[in-house]
Amino acid sequence: MKVLLVNGSPHEHGCTRAALDEVAKELAVQGVESEIFWLGMDPLAGCIGCGSCRQTGKCFRDDCVNAFVEKAAQADGFVFGTPVHWASASGAITSFMDRVFFSAGGRLRGKPAACVASARRAGTTATLDQRMKYCYIRGLPIVPSQYWAMVHGAKAEDVAQDLEGLQIMRSLAKYMAWMLKCFAAGKAAGLEVPTLEPTVRTNFVR
Repeated sequence: MKVLLVNGSPHEHGCTRAALDEVAKELAVQGVESEIFWLGMDPLAGCIGCGSCRQTGKCFRDDCVNAFVEKAAQADGFVFGTPVHWASASGAITSFMDRVFFSAGGRLRGKPAACVASARRAGTTATLDQRMKYCYIRGLPIVPSQYWAMVHGAKAEDVAQDLEGLQIMRSLAKYMAWMLKCFAAGKAAGLEVPTLEPTVRTNFVR
């Protein structure tokens, strides 16, 4: 079992990474492998809705989005981490998730996912709400914790002092490991991801 931990911060080893590191440590304790996928610092374009991915299976922009989608095929779960910028997620991870979930969201369906946020002080719950909607719409079961999945600090060293936040990260990892094992047991017993009806789109203006 493997979980991809996405670091959506421009700072590779900042507060968001500190939160994901705590998740990774607990996943290892639970016998689950993990890998941190950093978006990097290169500009990341948003989705333009061109639809080319429907023909090719990948975004026409050859960057970290396609690299992630390739890795995601072998992953069993995901944690999307972001700092808070103006009471919402970073621009990079917003563009990233827009494109990942548009071009390959169907391929992620049924795999457990969680979102975590880091902030100096506030804006975390709005950010988490924004992130969770991707998982909800694309059918990724949402992994809980014991409180909102957030850590606080202005730098990575500060996060080490957020004992509650770190505990929440460990609890999230325990739930993730538990869900993955439950899903694996279900699959072994012949239970598969539900087959959905063809999508019906109803426009309110005709």
